[in-house]
Amino acid sequence: MASADTAPPAATAGAFHRIGFTGRASEYFGIWIINVLLTILTLGIYSAWAKVRRNRYFYGNTVLLGRSFEYHARGLQILIGRLIVVGAIAVLNLVSILNPFLALLPAIAFLIALSWLVARGLRFSARVTSYRNVRFDFVGGPGGAFKAFILGSVIATLTLGILTPLASRWVARYVGANLRYGGKAFDTDPKLGPLFKAWLMSAGVAVAVLAVVGGFVALNFEAVVDAIAGSAIAGQMTFSIWHYVILVVYIGFFVLFGVVGLFYRAAVRNIVWSATTFDGRHRLLSDMSRGRYIWIAISNVIVTILTLGLMRPWAAVRLARYVYEHTGVTFVGDVGELFSAIEAQGSAVGAEFMDFEGFDFGF
Repeated sequence: MASADTAPPAATAGAFHRIGFTGRASEYFGIWIINVLLTILTLGIYSAWAKVRRNRYFYGNTVLLGRSFEYHARGLQILIGRLIVVGAIAVLNLVSILNPFLALLPAIAFLIALSWLVARGLRFSARVTSYRNVRFDFVGGPGGAFKAFILGSVIATLTLGILTPLASRWVARYVGANLRYGGKAFDTDPKLGPLFKAWLMSAGVAVAVLAVVGGFVALNFEAVVDAIAGSAIAGQMTFSIWHYVILVVYIGFFVLFGVVGLFYRAAVRNIVWSATTFDGRHRLLSDMSRGRYIWIAISNVIVTILTLGLMRPWAAVRLARYVYEHTGVTFVGDVGELFSAIEAQGSAVGAEFMDFEGFDFGF
């Protein structure tokens, strides 16, 4: 793990600096297996502390200019946040059961509260994260969260996914424009053109695969019908070929849209990060290969399943290394002066964040 006190290497003004990841699967396996065992033994209660241990390991091994990030949350904060959410949902459901006329109350109340929970959750995540002993902050309000996460999701759903790029842009702008570090602001403004291009390419992949499958079925339609008819005549309809066809189609759609989702996600990450600046001049960049990202994600799932979950630490470290090492920032001006000013300003407000970061609500 990289030391947070290690002096950063000399950084050339205008040079591009990639983020590094120093974690190893063998190290993380020890943390992961203890987290799993204690979570099971405590009926899930320890999962809050497990999240802290996991994030501290990954943050502590994420390095920029020789200095690692740090995660400062406490397990009790996460547990309390989860209990508050579970308790609120239980109360709302109880009210709807006792009075059927109020059946819509839980859904309405949850939608109203969700935007506040999202904003508070993002603020918590930012405030418990630090770099060079300076904490991040998030200043977004529930109104922006409602537009980005709830309204955007509704619009994307009602348009059958066509306006998903618009929702992606709202989320990116809300999160990016409200993020702070050492009193200096990030800004994110991805253009709709590249986002729609990414969506069209993703949709094109789905249409192409469906066309190939449809063509294969059409060419072999007579054989498929004969097989189904033969199954019926043989009296095997309790679990006939129909069931296998339905199962294969279901799994096929699940895999297809999973791959398409990964394709779109990688493209959006590249677009959003590359449209993000810090302090108005330092530009972030993501240059992941969509094909490579999809391969890593899918092969991780396959290996994890085949090993009954035991290779999950290897998969997590493998994916994190690829994502982080294809992310970086181009600094403008004297980097030493930049971080000296940030550290001087950040130390004045860092102590306040220790007591007021709140709770993690899991959103």
